[in-house]
Amino acid sequence: MRALLNLVLLLGLLLAADIGRYAFLPDIAALRQHDPGKTAFMRYRERQWAEEGRGALSIRQQWVPLSRISRNLQRAVVISEDDKFWDHRGFDYDAIVMAFEENIRSKTFALGASTITQQLAKNLFLSPSKNPVRKIKEALLTWRLERALSKRRILELYLNIAEWGDGVFGAEQASRHYFGKSARFLTPSQAARLAAVLPNPLKYSPSGSSRYVAQRADRIYRIMRRRGYL
Repeated sequence: MRALLNLVLLLGLLLAADIGRYAFLPDIAALRQHDPGKTAFMRYRERQWAEEGRGALSIRQQWVPLSRISRNLQRAVVISEDDKFWDHRGFDYDAIVMAFEENIRSKTFALGASTITQQLAKNLFLSPSKNPVRKIKEALLTWRLERALSKRRILELYLNIAEWGDGVFGAEQASRHYFGKSARFLTPSQAARLAAVLPNPLKYSPSGSSRYVAQRADRIYRIMRRRGYL
């Protein structure tokens, strides 16, 4: 029994150390001035491609400053992914409660109510796993990102590393891939379609004929118009 207790204690200490290091590492302040290289999620995709025998695929990304990304896309993505982005400090507690209640009703854990900052933390440093330990790490990193960076910088980072298709990362690459133009020239309807596929960019294409994408993009577009963005 004593040996078992010692083992449990040791495992607990190792778990605490594994989680606790994210309170100090990585150096998030460096992101104020320096753009990140290949993200943890990009490396995850590369491992996935290799396991599936699709090693010929590669990461396609063109980094651009926020000033060179259409305001149409900035607004559409915020509406689609995190409508309270400019007001919260990394966590949308109302959405978390709603997601928790829905998960209880459906007896699943499909809804996570992740904000843009939470998604940035996960994509930069972690894995897509939904296990509770990863979520705790994500929360620590989210808190640090919001303390260290401006909202504009968080949005700039997110728009440059978000996945928009198989190997397609970042707003500039996505805009050129799907619409043949720079992200700075995206129309409101094109921006809405790009934002509409973010929940599942491998299943849906912004330039495809999916009814789901068309309806979701239309809702985003109508919100943009109602708010006087157009």
